[in-house]
Amino acid sequence: MGKHVLVVLSNPTDGQEDAYNDWYDNTHLGEVLQIPGITAAQRFEINGAPTRGEAAHKYMALYELDTDTPQASLDELGVRVQDGRVEMSDAIDGKTIFASLFTPHGERMTE
Repeated sequence: MGKHVLVVLSNPTDGQEDAYNDWYDNTHLGEVLQIPGITAAQRFEINGAPTRGEAAHKYMALYELDTDTPQASLDELGVRVQDGRVEMSDAIDGKTIFASLFTPHGERMTE
């Protein structure tokens, strides 16, 4: 099977950071992990000032996909968002979301 990573960068809606984090951690991740092919998820918060450039997003979520058909998993995510099985929250700023699928380019390296 193929390994892929869906990277999602996002921000909370102004004044909704607590609701955003509660929804993301306690609702959204669990719903997304029910989608075939999506095998793991983890959230990150920016730590300090950017090392280069300007930070447009405070939060990042990484979703690991273990499938030869990652687009099918993303399509299913879209279907579930549309039919309500994956709940979206007003606490996430929908205007600033960035999401993109990445596939490894070469082998993973360690020391």
